Amino acid sequence: MTTNLYSGFAKDLPRLEVPRTVLTIGAHPDDAEFGAGATLSRWAQAGTDITMLIITDGSKGSWDPDEDQYALIARRIVEQRAAADVLGVNHCEHLGYVDGELEYTMALRNDVARAIRRFKPDVVLGHDPWQRYQLHPDHRAAGLAAVDGVVTAREPLALRDSGLPAHRPQAILLWSADAPDHAERVKRHHSDRKVEALLCHSSQGVTTMGDPDRGIAHKAEFMDKIDAWHVRNGEMLGRKPSEIFKRLTP
Repeated sequence: MTTNLYSGFAKDLPRLEVPRTVLTIGAHPDDAEFGAGATLSRWAQAGTDITMLIITDGSKGSWDPDEDQYALIARRIVEQRAAADVLGVNHCEHLGYVDGELEYTMALRNDVARAIRRFKPDVVLGHDPWQRYQLHPDHRAAGLAAVDGVVTAREPLALRDSGLPAHRPQAILLWSADAPDHAERVKRHHSDRKVEALLCHSSQGVTTMGDPDRGIAHKAEFMDKIDAWHVRNGEMLGRKPSEIFKRLTP
C-alpha cells in the first residue's frame, strides 16, 4: 500500500454534507447508538441509507453470573433491530465475534474491509482506537479494525479474491475521541430518538444506563444525563448541543 506524499500537509476540510450511505462499526450492540444515535436519526430522516455493523455477539453484556449466554445473544440481536428501527437504520449485520475476547487480527480487519466494499458508505463511524485510557479491549480492537479496514477497502490490490471492487469513503468519524474536531448538531427530536433507541437495549439497562426501566424518575435521570453530555460535547467545540467526533479523510 502506498502513502500519499502530501497527506501530512494541513488543509481545511470541506463541510460534511448529509451522506447518501453510512456504515457504523461498533464492538457491541448499542455502541453506535451511544456514540452517534442522534446523528444517525437525523441523517436517516434526511434519506441516508445506514448500515450498522456489530462485531461481537454481546454475550458478556450482563452482570448476572447465571445468565444464559445463548439467550442473551439472541436477545441482543432482537434489541439491536428494534433500536435500528427507531433510528431509521436500514440494515444490521452481526459478525459474531465473541464478546470480551475480540483481538485485532487480519481476519477481523478483512471482515470489516469486505463490509465497507459491500455497503459502499460515504461515511464510516466507529470507536476511536487511540482514546487514552480506554479500558475495554473490544473497543480498542474494533476501532483499529474500522480505521485499518477503511485503508484496506480503498486499495485496489487488496482483497483481490473477494470479487468486491475497492471503495474509498469520503470521511471517517470516530466517537469518544480525545481530540474531537467535528460536531454534528443534536436537536430535541433526534436526542429523544437516540434515548428511545438506547432503551430498546433493555438487557443493558442495569449495566450501562442506570436501570431506566425501574421507573419514570430513573428514565428521566438517564435522559437528563444524555442531554447534559450533548451540551458538554458542543461546548468543547464552541457549538450548541452536539455529538462530536474526530474526523479523518481516507
